[in-house]
Amino acid sequence: MRQKLVAGNWKMNGSIKANQQLLESLKQGITDIRADIAVCPPFPYLQQVQALLQGSHIRYGAQNVSHEADGAFTGEVSAAMLVDLACTYVLVGHSERRALYAETDERVAEKFVVAQKAGLIPVLCVGESLHERETGETEKIVKRQLDAVLTVAGVDAFRRAVIAYEPVWAIGTGKTASPEQAQAVHAFIRQHLASQTAGASVAQTVQILYGGSVKANNATELFAMPDIDGGLIGGASLKADEFLAICQAAHLV
Repeated sequence: MRQKLVAGNWKMNGSIKANQQLLESLKQGITDIRADIAVCPPFPYLQQVQALLQGSHIRYGAQNVSHEADGAFTGEVSAAMLVDLACTYVLVGHSERRALYAETDERVAEKFVVAQKAGLIPVLCVGESLHERETGETEKIVKRQLDAVLTVAGVDAFRRAVIAYEPVWAIGTGKTASPEQAQAVHAFIRQHLASQTAGASVAQTVQILYGGSVKANNATELFAMPDIDGGLIGGASLKADEFLAICQAAHLV
């Protein structure tokens, strides 16, 4: 049985004081929760998070990584730097990176490979816009995004990766895909991996998270779906009580 994973994406939020308060509350509240738990703070706070989470079973990661190893790339952060800070995870291909910073499927695939070669666990984000869903293109878009990585890394790479399905129309809008809608796409992702040569066992073990406005009041129903293995949590991950309630839902299902 796949372990549930709840990962908090703080996006461009946080402060030294707020981070400490949040993480201390999380450490106190997760002692009996059986689920993988992680947080992804902005780059400047990774060292603070590393220090505060020492001795805790909460893991942490970054929100992005450069596709380059090093060099004259002002403002970029390499996979080796994230490894230096003992990160476990890194998000690649988040919808905001794709939409706001023009990251292509091919660039996302490059980042996936670079992160994994460095020893990080890439969390590959895939998902469709509202227009794409309304025109029946959800599976086409998700398949294209997956295939970009499968082409360069192969299906076996997903033994050491996580996938997050994030319908773009349900991020920060207050809208949420119904559990049945989310499950349908998660099942499609698993089936597509299984259709690859030697992909059946990979498909059964890879964690696939739902990342569309997960809240305490809908987490249990979402996480109870057979192919939803937890959540990539946005705004709710900044509120200790809300995030802990979501983690508790992952623990109970």
